Amino acid sequence: MGSFLARRALQAVLLVAITLTLTFVLLHAAPGDPLARYVDPSIDPADVERIRHSLGLDRPLHIRYFQWAKAFVVGDFGQSLAHHRPVRDVLAETIPRTLLLTSFALTVQLMLGVLVGTLAARHRRRAVDRVLSFSVIFLYAVPPFYLAYLLIEAFAVGRAWLPTSGIATPGIDAAGAALLWDRARHLVLPAVVLGLASAASFARFARGSMVDALAEDYVRTARAKGLPESRVVWRHAFRNALGVLITLAGLSVPLLLGGAVVVETVFAWPGMGSLLVESIYARDYPVVLAINFVGACMVIGGNFLADAATVRADPRATLEGGAP
Repeated sequence: MGSFLARRALQAVLLVAITLTLTFVLLHAAPGDPLARYVDPSIDPADVERIRHSLGLDRPLHIRYFQWAKAFVVGDFGQSLAHHRPVRDVLAETIPRTLLLTSFALTVQLMLGVLVGTLAARHRRRAVDRVLSFSVIFLYAVPPFYLAYLLIEAFAVGRAWLPTSGIATPGIDAAGAALLWDRARHLVLPAVVLGLASAASFARFARGSMVDALAEDYVRTARAKGLPESRVVWRHAFRNALGVLITLAGLSVPLLLGGAVVVETVFAWPGMGSLLVESIYARDYPVVLAINFVGACMVIGGNFLADAATVRADPRATLEGGAP
C-alpha cells in the first residue's frame, strides 16, 4: 500500500506540473493582450507600460514561467488582473459553490444511473429494457446546454416553480431554514442538468456490469436457494458489480467538472466554471492557471479515491490490476 501511494503521489505531481506548464504556454501563445482594457486614448501609454512592468508582463516568457512556478509551489497564486484581488481570495469564494453543485450532480448521477441500469439489466431484452436504453441514449445525445434550456422553459419560465439563474434570490432577507430553502431551489436545476448528462452514460455501464453479474453462477445458486429477487440483485449481483461502478464514478469527476463550465455559464452559477470562462475572455492568466491547478487536483484526487474504494469494495481487486 505504501509503495502504491508513493507512486500515485509522484504521478499526480507530474500530471499537475505538465497540465499547468501546457496551460501557461498556451495562454501566453494565444493572441491578445491582458492589458487591452487599459488601452484607451485618454490613458497615457507610459501608465500602461508601468502597469505592464508592475505585473511582470514585460519580462521574457521563460523568466515569467520560472517566477510563476516558484511562487505557485509555495501557494502564491498571484493577483487577479481582472478582479484586482489575490487569486486565493477569488477561488475561496467560487470553489465551495462548484463543489456543492458537482456533489449534488454526482448524487443524481449515481442514484439515477444505478437504478436505471439495474432495472434494465433485470428486464434484459424486454420492453422495459428497450424503453430505458432508448431513453438513456436519447438523453446522452442531448447537449447539456439544450437540456438546461428545456428544463428552464418547463420548470422556471412556464410554471415559475424554480428560479432560472443565480445562487440566491437578489435582495433576499432571510436566514435559517428560509435561506436554506432559497439556496436549494436555485441548486435544483443546475444539479439535475449536470447529473442527468452524466447519468445517461453511467446507466449504460451499470446495465452492462449488472448483466454480467446476474449471469454468474453464484446468482443462479442464490436463486436456487429460494432467496428473494431483491436480495439476489442488491446483495449478491450489485455487490460484485460495485467495483466497476466505483471506478466509473471516479472517472466521471472530469466530466462533471467539464460539464460544470457549461452549466454554470447557462445558469449564472457563480462557481469555478463561470469564473474560468470569464477569466479566459479577460486574459486573466493567474486565475486561469489556478483554476486548472484546482481542477487537476480534483480529477486526480477523484481517480485516486476511486481506486482505493474499489480495492476496499472488492478484495479480489489489486492495486496494480494484476494477480494478488
